[in-house]
Amino acid sequence: MNPSSQSFGKSLFELLSSMRFAISLLSILAVASIIGTVLKQSEPYSSYLIQLGPFWFQVFEKLGLYDVYHAAWFLLILTFLVTSTSVCITRNAPNFVREMRSFREHVSELSLNAFKHKHEAATTQQPETLAASAQRYLEGQGYKVRNLPREDGVLLAAKAGSWNRLGYFLAHSAIVMICIGGLLDGNLIFKAQQVLGVKKIETRDLPQSQVPAISRLLPSNPSFRGSVQIPEGSSASVAFFNVADGYLVQELPFTVALKQFRIEHYTTGQPKSFESDIELFDLSGKKIREATIAVNHPLIHEGVAIYQASFADGGTRLTLRGWNLFAPAASSFPVEGAVHGNAALTSAAGDHTLEFIDFRPFNIEDMGGGIETPRDTMSVLGGSPVSDNRSLRNVGPSFQYKLRDARGQAREFSNYMLPLQLDGRWYLMSGVRESPNEAFRYLRMPLDPAGEIDSFMRLRGALLNAELRPEIAARFARQALPQEAWGTEIEDKLKSSATQMLGLFAEGGFQSLGRFIEEKISEAEREKVMGTYLRILELAAFEALQLANQQAGLPAPQADQATGWLVRDTLNSMSDLFVYGAPIYLQLMQYDEVKATGLQLTRSPGKNVVYFGSLLLTLGVFFMLYVRERRIWLRIKPGHALLAMASTKHTIDFEKEFARHAQALDTLVK
Repeated sequence: MNPSSQSFGKSLFELLSSMRFAISLLSILAVASIIGTVLKQSEPYSSYLIQLGPFWFQVFEKLGLYDVYHAAWFLLILTFLVTSTSVCITRNAPNFVREMRSFREHVSELSLNAFKHKHEAATTQQPETLAASAQRYLEGQGYKVRNLPREDGVLLAAKAGSWNRLGYFLAHSAIVMICIGGLLDGNLIFKAQQVLGVKKIETRDLPQSQVPAISRLLPSNPSFRGSVQIPEGSSASVAFFNVADGYLVQELPFTVALKQFRIEHYTTGQPKSFESDIELFDLSGKKIREATIAVNHPLIHEGVAIYQASFADGGTRLTLRGWNLFAPAASSFPVEGAVHGNAALTSAAGDHTLEFIDFRPFNIEDMGGGIETPRDTMSVLGGSPVSDNRSLRNVGPSFQYKLRDARGQAREFSNYMLPLQLDGRWYLMSGVRESPNEAFRYLRMPLDPAGEIDSFMRLRGALLNAELRPEIAARFARQALPQEAWGTEIEDKLKSSATQMLGLFAEGGFQSLGRFIEEKISEAEREKVMGTYLRILELAAFEALQLANQQAGLPAPQADQATGWLVRDTLNSMSDLFVYGAPIYLQLMQYDEVKATGLQLTRSPGKNVVYFGSLLLTLGVFFMLYVRERRIWLRIKPGHALLAMASTKHTIDFEKEFARHAQALDTLVK
């Protein structure tokens, strides 16, 4: 054999059997495990992109941190650690066995005199007689003793706690077993199939029935961890698990059907407990068993563990009332939809697609400070609830949806079904955000004294109707001027100003009105003019409400404080509509809730191996910490006895035991 090959093999063997190498690998695994615990694993890549941003998303992706425990480098380290620890055990186990069996009877008297813990005593007894007495004493103390004759006397070699050495062997074996368990559950078969091109990660959003065979794993797959959501009354025979930027479909050896899902909540709205009544059917459709699973109470069948992991909406059916926000008409139109489904909408603003995302039967909100909508004369959409005084209450159902235009751009909305009381008045709330990592900003639409949104919609339609502006302006002018000023130039100017204010407001709300004032009015006069224009707009809006009610065949609104707030809130909300981002508002009228359970299904052949390794590790730690190896030598010569004692750990108990044995020797030699 080539000497260089021998040298390389020897160096490799020395490296693999090195304790430093094993500790280095363990340190890397420990750091990786911390990352895997802190960073939620196997989430969709879009979630990580939102959470981390583009730069760190790519860094973490290159390092394989989104699925640490199945990353190639992690499994490679496990393999090296198994090899290294196994070599270390093979190399050192014979020495451990020899050391456990050895009495170290070849120790010299000179060496015994060099021990820190030694005791000498004079004796008149014959060496054989004293040795027999001492042997009986040591055996009574739990020591194994070997009596060894010497030319000038006797040597007693005794030992206790030799099983301490077994702890090192068990601990190293435990590391091997735990790592092997990790490798068994590391999807090695899929990774090999992926490298060979037999399997491929699916990245398209497809129904599971359309996922090709190259992205499906057979029921015989020895290790998998997937999840599935099942609505009440439905079933599933596959599970999904996220891999990199896509997913795989794991076919199950049985079908899981959900009979009923139950959930209980705390008063704060947090889930208290949830459980699922499920049935299992074999692939031929025969019922196998039924069971109730809950959190921390899984069902295990044919090596597959079914855990209660989460819950979601299973396709709640929604009955909605749609409003065209920028149409002069105040009539609504019906919309039907279901969560996880889509619906097409056509309006004056173009064609849109409704994508229903979620439904919540109730929402616990902190109403201590209300949902604020900061405003000034250039109104913008407001923020989210803020309150230092915790005041939680259920504000009722809500549903979430996306409104996608023909170009594919979408905004997400969250609409409450029931009105919320803010500042003593009632509003319907609709939240909007451009991306999932943003907080919702809320549009609040006022309700009339009857608790309906119709008055707001009628006034909104009248203010947007260009054909009604001359009549609204004329009504305003007649109400604002004394009768003797009717028909004069003053009335004409006032009507012209009101018509202009109504037109500007209909074009862009307070933002449009503010731009006009900045362009036409000097800075010194702006504040005064703004107050005048807002007063004109508010009084004209009251006349618009009267006209709208008249056209609808309804009684005229009362000129009271409630109507005043309705008009002011309508103007504020209308101004917000221009930044609301949707030409349509959807009002939830009725719903038929459908719950869905979220199940996690795992097959982990390495689990029992890891459990066994953990047992070995526990035993190994026990032996190393609580079993103390002690050795005693008693060299007896005519007229002299020398006691020496050693231990792997010099503790207070060891010092006390040595003192006890020394005292016993003094007693025996008399």
